[in-house]
Amino acid sequence: MSLDWNPLILTFQLALVTTIILMFVGIPLAYWIALTRGKWKYVIEPLVSMPLVLPPTVLGFYILLFFSPRSFLGSFLETFFHVKVVFTFLGLVIGSVLFSLPFMVNPIKAGFQSFPKSLIEASYALGKSKKETLLKVILPNIKPALWTGIVMAFAHTIGEFGVVLMIGGNIPGETRVASIAIFGEVEALNYSAANFYSGILFLISFGILFVLNVVNKKDFKVMS
Repeated sequence: MSLDWNPLILTFQLALVTTIILMFVGIPLAYWIALTRGKWKYVIEPLVSMPLVLPPTVLGFYILLFFSPRSFLGSFLETFFHVKVVFTFLGLVIGSVLFSLPFMVNPIKAGFQSFPKSLIEASYALGKSKKETLLKVILPNIKPALWTGIVMAFAHTIGEFGVVLMIGGNIPGETRVASIAIFGEVEALNYSAANFYSGILFLISFGILFVLNVVNKKDFKVMS
């Protein structure tokens, strides 16, 4: 049986790119949500968590409409920058970033919220700026939360189906990730190929979560 490895390769490429973007977006956003007292917090926080309760197809549908060539933004990007979002890898990245955002933000937000405020105030009293306090005091001491956010975002992106199907379709070598490949193989009654893709994803996802638990236990022992 000849198997196509491209869906698996594309899946992990998507998960890696998505996780890197979410690290730069999610950590500052989690920090702001955890420490701000502004009114906008009560709007932004539920918006960030919306993908946890929304059906993936709903989010995918609105991303599809928003970036469609018939929409203002989609037409603008295609006309002036020759950038196509719908049914491309870029579209998969945008959809994955939005759908996996709470999996990065929420654990890190919890880490920020549990960090003692007295240590932050002590850092300020010693003349450290907010940036120095964040990078040198807070982040090194919430490693379990950071690792949880990073790993959960990566693992969640690997298992996406509804969003990537809506925004990316099923284009071999372009948008056909492993979850879409599994669905296609099952529809074609090719259970051996579906079992192969499913088994690989199962083992890798289990391995990722197993390593996360081991690393977090070690970090907790060091901190205690």
